[in-house]
Amino acid sequence: MTQYSYSRVSLFEDCPYHFRLRYIDKLTELPKLDADNPLIIGNALHKGIETDVETALEEYYNAFPVLTNAIIHEAMKLEILIPKVKDYLVENFVGFDYIHEYYIDKPDYRGFVDLILTTPNGESMVLDFKYSNNIKNYLDSGQLHIYKHYLEQDGFDVKRMAFLFVPKTGIKQKDNEDLFHYRKRIVQAVEDSSVKMVPIEYDEMNVVYFKNSIKKIETANSYPKNVSGNCFSCNPRFQPNYLEAIQNEKGEVQMALPKNERRERTIDTRPDFWIYADSYVGKSTFVDQVDNVLFLNTDGNTDNTTAPVIPLKDEVTKEGRRTVRKLAWEVFLDTIQDLETVENDYEAVALDLVEDIYEQCRVYVFEKNGWEHESDGSYGKGWSKVTTEFNNAMKRLKALGYQVIYISKEIAEEISLKGGAKRTTFKPNIKDKIANFLTGTVDLTLRAYVDSNDERHLQLAKKQNVFGGGRFDFQVDTIPLEMDTFIEELTAAQEGKITKKKTDKPKRESKKRDTAEEENEKVSEAADQVEEEAAEEKPKRHRKRRDSEPEEKESTEEEKPKRQRKSRNSSEDEKEEKSKRQRRERKAVDDTPPGEEDSSDSEEPAEENPADDKPKRTRKRRTRVNN
Repeated sequence: MTQYSYSRVSLFEDCPYHFRLRYIDKLTELPKLDADNPLIIGNALHKGIETDVETALEEYYNAFPVLTNAIIHEAMKLEILIPKVKDYLVENFVGFDYIHEYYIDKPDYRGFVDLILTTPNGESMVLDFKYSNNIKNYLDSGQLHIYKHYLEQDGFDVKRMAFLFVPKTGIKQKDNEDLFHYRKRIVQAVEDSSVKMVPIEYDEMNVVYFKNSIKKIETANSYPKNVSGNCFSCNPRFQPNYLEAIQNEKGEVQMALPKNERRERTIDTRPDFWIYADSYVGKSTFVDQVDNVLFLNTDGNTDNTTAPVIPLKDEVTKEGRRTVRKLAWEVFLDTIQDLETVENDYEAVALDLVEDIYEQCRVYVFEKNGWEHESDGSYGKGWSKVTTEFNNAMKRLKALGYQVIYISKEIAEEISLKGGAKRTTFKPNIKDKIANFLTGTVDLTLRAYVDSNDERHLQLAKKQNVFGGGRFDFQVDTIPLEMDTFIEELTAAQEGKITKKKTDKPKRESKKRDTAEEENEKVSEAADQVEEEAAEEKPKRHRKRRDSEPEEKESTEEEKPKRQRKSRNSSEDEKEEKSKRQRRERKAVDDTPPGEEDSSDSEEPAEENPADDKPKRTRKRRTRVNN
């Protein structure tokens, strides 16, 4: 028997077409990694209410591949909102027992209840948190009524129900406003906002409507679009981006691609991945060690690789007196066609460099439409056409079943932490929105780098200021830039082997949130529709704490990972052991939520290791990576 959630049934009532894409065709929706994504913020908010601010911020930061100023702005809001909600609960529900994230698991229904408040005499109240200002949109919702119906089957005596609205603050930075004063306005606006509880009276008819809708779903044979007129997914602004579908500029699905079932393995030693690094680090040489790989190369730099190469560049031919130019993007599309139709022995395809391929796509769209820039297309159509053309080609390549590898150069950018301190971030040399799309199409994104001893490393651990992450729980932070070592760590990560003494938090709590994602999707889409707020008063000063260390020092200090692991398991020289522990401590500091001053922090390493850390002051050298 199918288990239905409230959001699943609501989506069918709003738009049977998108219901079919999500639940019948089971198309994979690529995540939208905007800093103000209500689903991500909502999950972090729930986590903070259940635990604490620090845990919530960790979950929020880890949802993104790299830290940005916009992410810090939203984190500043969470730091204020979470205590507001907790204080409200403490003041208004004295003596109640709290049950967070209660899972209702019935043969025909599943759902997560945000909070159940129970009195000493056994009576219960159900609270559902909403990160929104649009209260009237939820007054007719059947969600709480369904919760009460099924909770009473589990023995709860539900007497009251309510939505708890957590205010959403959306103010934009003015053209002539610096970051400091903009953030002051954000803090003041959030501090001036207030939590509001809206009681809901139980109506049994909502349960009847819900069960009738389930019957309609089970007998449906047609799936029209937007029958209610309220489908967010039918709005071009909120159209889902499906991995297995070719979509037009409006986001409409033109063709569903086949699911790539043959790539599923118990132990996956050939994941799709994206590797980026500064020039001459050896990223292409590393990928060259992949068995049966075909390089699609854009820069002609193939001297250090041995795998077959197809150059992606404009092809100029003569047809009589006529000169015919075939653009590089067309060569790329023809290559995808050949990989799809022509028998071959390749198992992997490496795009070297993927940012160049994106630029080739832009040139193709400009040439096709007679443009010089995306802005020449009216009302954002230019950007949409380029993005759609590029995304669809990547999806086609992914659907062929090869191991797909992206290779990119690295850029370094500075962001401002909450206290005003600067921090360097490292990411692939491509537009952020395209980077967010590409990282959603691979299993992991990795940064390679050279340390001060000219040794090459691959960073596996997730760092807030280093673009990366993936689905593997690696047991080590860094490894040498060698394919055999990489495969070994991939295998260990999937088998659960401990190759290094390290105690990570289990990912079960985040998985619980993933299970609840279906329940939260409707909330996120509705919250996305809320208009941005415009409160403009002056804020109070925010408390400051010491900041985590700058990445420049961190990147050069992540040295000799093999020796680090051995030193954990064997008793080596006391001096060496001490220095390694110090490096390990700095890594732990880096994982704390950012936003504090780093003025004192930048001087500490020199005091602790005046001799050893001298060569590791590579701030100037790292910032030149922008070139």
